[in-house]
Amino acid sequence: MSRCTAPVLGHIRGGGADCPVHGGSSRYGYYERPQYTPTPAYTPPLRRIASYASRSGGGGSGGSSRARRTAVTYSTSEYQTLNPVREQVVQMAKTHSEARDLFLCHAWDDRRGAALELNNLLVELDVTVWFSEMDVPLGTSLIRKIDKGLAGSRAGIVLVTPSLFKSLNSDGIASQELSALLATDRVIPIVHGTTFDELRRFSPLLAARSGLDTASYSSLSEVATKLADTVLIDDLVSVSVDE
Repeated sequence: MSRCTAPVLGHIRGGGADCPVHGGSSRYGYYERPQYTPTPAYTPPLRRIASYASRSGGGGSGGSSRARRTAVTYSTSEYQTLNPVREQVVQMAKTHSEARDLFLCHAWDDRRGAALELNNLLVELDVTVWFSEMDVPLGTSLIRKIDKGLAGSRAGIVLVTPSLFKSLNSDGIASQELSALLATDRVIPIVHGTTFDELRRFSPLLAARSGLDTASYSSLSEVATKLADTVLIDDLVSVSVDE
């Protein structure tokens, strides 16, 4: 059996080319040169490809227009906030293919204001939203419809506004919705017109969940885009993450 010459002859001549065991290999002494493979600090989340089908249809022979938008970039904190929800949504989609993408929890007073604006922005991005203004017909049981909406949605967002604080104080419908959402790992608070510090006064449990703050953006539009990237599961591609 051939034996390594390093203990007797060394691997100096020809870089070890004369060794019957290690000959022809590039070595330091008789050890292999270490190989370094950089490991990323985190794996970028996945998103739907950067185009969304409009539910209103129209435009083109296919009957469905697609609005192009720029690629989404996440900060590290946004990635840490949204990716765990994303993973839950992907798992739920395997067994709940007919579920809505999002359940929108909001204060009653916001139903024709910020909540309606956020709902419309999400729908334009092809997100299916359970929104009480659209999904609870007159004369039906609000509580029962909400219960079904919660059960039939893969994730939930809570639109946190000063109006929501009033609703939580009075133990209104939003308070019951929030209690149900907090029992899951699929809830994202969206702070709008207030702060997380203020939220802690009314709901420490919700404030402990990472979320998005519209004060960091110019409008609800960018928030809606990042929510869409989180919950839409077809045409997955990588997105960039800012450090």
